[in-house]
Amino acid sequence: MLGLTTAARHAGIMFLSRRLALALPSSSRATMASHGDVSQVEQMSKPMYWDRVDTPLPDRPYKDELSAAEKSLKQKEKGSWKQLTKEEKIALYRLMFRQTYPEMRQPTAEWKTVMGAFFIFLGFTGLVVWWQALYVYAPRPPTFDDELQAKQVKRMLDMRINPVEGFSSQWDYEKGQWK
Repeated sequence: MLGLTTAARHAGIMFLSRRLALALPSSSRATMASHGDVSQVEQMSKPMYWDRVDTPLPDRPYKDELSAAEKSLKQKEKGSWKQLTKEEKIALYRLMFRQTYPEMRQPTAEWKTVMGAFFIFLGFTGLVVWWQALYVYAPRPPTFDDELQAKQVKRMLDMRINPVEGFSSQWDYEKGQWK
């Protein structure tokens, strides 16, 4: 680690310590904790369970650890399925999958949260724009008033500004109106 800055050396040490912490068993990690509070680390090398409509068969069953009743049901599954009751078939399904397709496709109320957040953001933005109009921006110049703009147009016509192709070319000076 010669020629590295202190920050680079510190980052390298932190990376190696995290790798070491993941490689150690959980009991060793608990003794390594400096503050006594250790968060649970997920084992990402094992297949994960996901209920997804586009992936009908997850990588692993929903329940890995079975109770005694569930183990006996799994043994009964190896026999004839005609001997199983409807409730037992449903229980076997629930061992493999958390949700059925209709349950996965059931609409949620998430749109209400999204729309609520959108309207809160919109209202906050409106408040910011209103505050800026009051305290940040300069007052509106008097040249934006209709009366002053009419006087300016009259002055430009009296001076015959650009009479060939421009503004004054659209004014009929004999009749005193726009062409």
